[in-house]
Order: sequence, then structure tokens, then C-alpha cells
Amino acid sequence: MVQSRDEVRQVYLTVWNKMRQRLLLEPMESLIAEVIGIHPEYHTLLDTGEDIRQRDFTPEQGQTNPFLHMGMHIALREQASADRPAGIKSVYDGLVADRGRHEAEHAMMECLGQSLWNAQRNKQTPDEAAYLECLKKLSR
Repeated sequence: MVQSRDEVRQVYLTVWNKMRQRLLLEPMESLIAEVIGIHPEYHTLLDTGEDIRQRDFTPEQGQTNPFLHMGMHIALREQASADRPAGIKSVYDGLVADRGRHEAEHAMMECLGQSLWNAQRNKQTPDEAAYLECLKKLSR
């Protein structure tokens, strides 16, 4: 099921509120909470609540979309966990060992973003081989 931008953002807000209230989290919420936790720079934004659901974050205004950024962390962790595309787990583990988890994921985001951008531009599915090759270059 595809979620709208507002629905995705609401998930983050729900997890943030549960974190602050120290409520029990579902497994996916725990992953989201972990990623929120390593980004204290976004906590004030999450505190704005419903207002953040409608806000646009544009590169032209020098802004990073916090939801996209955190979503990429989650995507990378899920890819590594499932080893999909095949081979990403060993690349991920190696980069994490060399750079630490957060920095490794930030480096990997460049490849993920490029892969998604190319797929969207070319109106096709992401090229897994090119994506993996980009990731492997990070550890050289």
C-alpha cells in the first residue's frame, strides 16, 4: 500500500510522541525511533506536530527534507537486513565497520539517491547493479 506524504509524516509524528511518552513501540516504530534518535536536529521540527505535515522542504531554500533523510536511513537498514539487492549486506557491514553506522549510511545515501533519481528520470526501476557498484566504490 502506497502512503501519501501526510500519512508517512504522521507515522513519524506518532512514533515521536510515543518516544516522548515512553510508550511501547511496534518493531517498525522501533526502527523509526532509532533513526529519529540519531537526528536531534529534527526533534524541534517534530515538536511542531501537525504543522510539519504540510511543510515543504526545498533544496532551493537550502533545506534538507528531514522525512526523506530519515526514510533513506530506514531504507538502507532494511536493504541490508534483507540483503536486497543481493550483496548489499556485506557492503553495508564493511562500511559500518570502517566509518560507523551513521556516517556509513550518509555516504550510502548518495548512491541510493542517485539510483532513485536515475530511475525516476528514465521511468524505470532502479538499476541494482549500478547501485551496488556505486556502493562498492565507497569502500575503495
